[in-house]
Amino acid sequence: MKKAIFSILFVIFAFYTVEAQNQFPSQIWHKGNIFLTDGQTISGLLKYDLENNVVQLQNETIITFTASNVSNFEIFDETYGGLRKFYSLPYALNGDYETPIFFEVLTQGDNIALLCREYIATDNRGMNNWGPTTMNPFWGPTMVAGYRLAFNYYFFKNGGIERYSLKKKDLFTMLPGHDEEIDLFMRKNRLEHDKRGDLLRITAYYNDLQN
Repeated sequence: MKKAIFSILFVIFAFYTVEAQNQFPSQIWHKGNIFLTDGQTISGLLKYDLENNVVQLQNETIITFTASNVSNFEIFDETYGGLRKFYSLPYALNGDYETPIFFEVLTQGDNIALLCREYIATDNRGMNNWGPTTMNPFWGPTMVAGYRLAFNYYFFKNGGIERYSLKKKDLFTMLPGHDEEIDLFMRKNRLEHDKRGDLLRITAYYNDLQN
């Protein structure tokens, strides 16, 4: 009887684990904390929506907070691993007028921080087989049934936010003064200029060079 109960629980756990892995991070509830602009801290299950710049708290009801009244929030991403931090920063996303929007902070130093905003894009390659495949978004693409996780990257430097074009020549413009060292570091470690995990390592290395 105990074996039967254990087997049923194992199947249920396995089902929810696979189900979570077949979703994108923004579609899953995560344990986390919200730090409001008035100084309050709220803890619970969180779900974020970067397209609409809101973060939701699941309690007896679902409470929605916008980037205007949130200083920052953090989640523990059990599916993809690690503590992830998001900050509300002023930026002109769709025009000249700056408004508070959420950026995920990938790495930061005394000089430069690497930020990103994720979004779900249509992937034509995934449309051909419609089979869900999952990879860690820190180190590789995540695809689910014809869609993939994609990122826009930004550098916070000199008190402002600059969007990165994903062109290698612009990477050296964003990280000036150490072109040869960075190029050698990238070649030695086989790092790409447009991959999330690689950009994180490159920026962290640059900040070390600046110290």
